[in-house]
Amino acid sequence: MAVSLGMRISGLLVAGAVAVAVAAFGGDGSGSPDGGGGSSSIVTTGPSVTDGRTAPPSPTPRQSPAGEAEGTVRPDVPRHRSGAAAPRRDSPASSPSHSNSLPLSAGWLPPGPVSPNADHAPDPASVYDQLRDPGRCRDARTAVPAGSADPEWRVLRALATACLAVQGRGGSWATVAGEYTALAGEIDTCKGRAAYAVLGGLLELHRLHPHASVRLKASSGSAPACAYRIAGVDTEVAQPGDTVGIELHGTYFDPAELPAFASVSIGGRALPVPPVLRSVSGDAVVLSAVVPVLGAYPASVDVVVRYGGTEARLKDAFTVVAPTVTVPSPGQSSQPSERPGSRTPERVFALRPLPAHLPRP
Repeated sequence: MAVSLGMRISGLLVAGAVAVAVAAFGGDGSGSPDGGGGSSSIVTTGPSVTDGRTAPPSPTPRQSPAGEAEGTVRPDVPRHRSGAAAPRRDSPASSPSHSNSLPLSAGWLPPGPVSPNADHAPDPASVYDQLRDPGRCRDARTAVPAGSADPEWRVLRALATACLAVQGRGGSWATVAGEYTALAGEIDTCKGRAAYAVLGGLLELHRLHPHASVRLKASSGSAPACAYRIAGVDTEVAQPGDTVGIELHGTYFDPAELPAFASVSIGGRALPVPPVLRSVSGDAVVLSAVVPVLGAYPASVDVVVRYGGTEARLKDAFTVVAPTVTVPSPGQSSQPSERPGSRTPERVFALRPLPAHLPRP
């Protein structure tokens, strides 16, 4: 049974914050990022907007693999149902002029922010940044270590493959779908979670419109995937010389780069030695730093971690108090002894007076 040209068809959009508008265009599809041919349908991910207003949700929204989805699908784009006929190419609804009534809106991976990648070695955070350009999906997939079992690498490989497939440039949808299922609940970084959400959206889009070619465009105005900050320190009071733990959340770069390229200041005093990487769990990192000597006590101090062009600051992180002065008891030495010819100081022991019955030297 043929479908009426005037019939509106509601459809399911892509996952999470990603919505889809599908517009049928005449021509050879040369507007795609790689300039190649393919299907004449152009799909852009992002909120569908008409006359400056977001399109109303579908009357019966459903759940996509990665979250809620809502929006509209153009009536000239067929749903792939048994017995439904595609609209004729020369119909008014599928003319280029009519398709312009739904402006194309962009949406792809949100900004990272961009990792400084000071060591210039590929890591999941920097490859995510590369993948934000849909024209570099093949390069990004090549940068992923072959056969890596790391979930962060696997989700990027799957997304790069889906990016190619949805643009008609190769890639296996079956492989992508298998990875999406296998990685559920395995991603523990902010960039990784953003990549996983977009991957689910592309799979849902492909399920609804398996023959549509898609124009992907990097989004620049959306909120960053990572909210980088100092979450706290592991003490409320410390003395100069004490070691404190500084916990960072939302790291958008490889944490292994911090000891070599980051700097820490406490109470306005830059530490002379780099921080030590104590632990890493997803995008949560703990650094160890030594409290410096300050000019006055007690002092409520800010903690600042600088890396690349970014500064994370926690005001009034803890209080530094005056160092405790230990007065040696009578008969104790305050200086370590050293054996003749030895370069290593010996352990300091308390000296006791000799018993009276022993001869004095």
